[in-house]
Amino acid sequence: MNIGITAGASTPASIIKEVLVTMTDKIETNELNFEEMLEESLKSLNTDEKVHGVVVSISPTEVYVDVGRKQAGYIPANELSNDPNAKPEDLVKIGDEMDLLIMKTNDQEGTIMLSKKRIDAIKGWEDIAAAMDAEEILTGKVTEVVKGGVIVLYNGIRVFIPASQAVANRGDDLEALKGQDVQFRIIEVNRQRRRAVGSIRSVLREQRKAAQAKFWESVEEGQEFTGTVKSLTNFGAFVDLGGVDGMIHISELSWNRIKHPSEVVSVGDTVQVYVKSLDRENGKISLGYKKKEDNPWEILKNEYPVGTVCDATVVGMTTFGAFAKILPGIDGLIHISQIADRRIEKPQDVLKVGDVVKVKITDIDFDKKRVSLSIRALLEDQGEDASEE
Repeated sequence: MNIGITAGASTPASIIKEVLVTMTDKIETNELNFEEMLEESLKSLNTDEKVHGVVVSISPTEVYVDVGRKQAGYIPANELSNDPNAKPEDLVKIGDEMDLLIMKTNDQEGTIMLSKKRIDAIKGWEDIAAAMDAEEILTGKVTEVVKGGVIVLYNGIRVFIPASQAVANRGDDLEALKGQDVQFRIIEVNRQRRRAVGSIRSVLREQRKAAQAKFWESVEEGQEFTGTVKSLTNFGAFVDLGGVDGMIHISELSWNRIKHPSEVVSVGDTVQVYVKSLDRENGKISLGYKKKEDNPWEILKNEYPVGTVCDATVVGMTTFGAFAKILPGIDGLIHISQIADRRIEKPQDVLKVGDVVKVKITDIDFDKKRVSLSIRALLEDQGEDASEE
């Protein structure tokens, strides 16, 4: 029987050899005709062909699979996933079944190089296009921070998220997103250029809007919240209550006099606050921060009744007396007539700012927040004690 095979310039010699050897064997057993033998010999060399495989072994650089053929199938690590940081052992396990794409065959070594990420990409592009049409919210992992934005991996597709669409606020750190799972929408697909563009920001804005609506439905004055200090201004601190911002006025940050909110809180601090007042029409929330039990006037009432002798620090001078701090947030007046047991021309004749002196509380006006102090009363008491002796 004469059999002719015309080998073109592009026909590998190995194909011809394998065809002839296989043909001879099959003719002898009458199992296959020539056309079937040729097709079978070429079948093992077809690239861009889909096959189904089962994982049989895993190494740090490759995954070995059984595809039901005489050649040994393997998937290089960089053909397993588009995530450059992913490790084969974290992606698959022995026994896993998967669809694969033939990339290259090597008859001399008896191997087939396969790709999983390219099969994933084919399906991924279909999903991406459908998700864009449906405005669906997707979840993917940020694998890289690149010039102008970040890369999110979704079903084998690298989706570019521009910096302006990656974070809720300009200036937020893109590096903080790396390795994080994020929700996003597809806003542009170009199949020819294999380019997909997404937006995390649109999802964040929608979620924030929903959180705000839910917040306003239930919030009441006096309600307590745990919030995060978002920013500081000269007049107060803005606190994120979970999608809604409220403000602590500087006067509500401390019972003591402070010049700037940074003396009490810092950006990023977790704080316990309560709602002082609500402006639903304008969406404004006033928050309280300082605690009632820390109110120095309550401490004064409970622990420093009239007649108490205590140490006070001179903090200021006037023509009519000296002001001295009894407690943080409370200064009392030592009238010029109460500074000494003799007549003096001015407070500076006896006292100076920074002096710590013993004083007696002689009067408290809680309504007007005034405290009267006396050094003279102590001196007179000491004189009486001495005369009695």
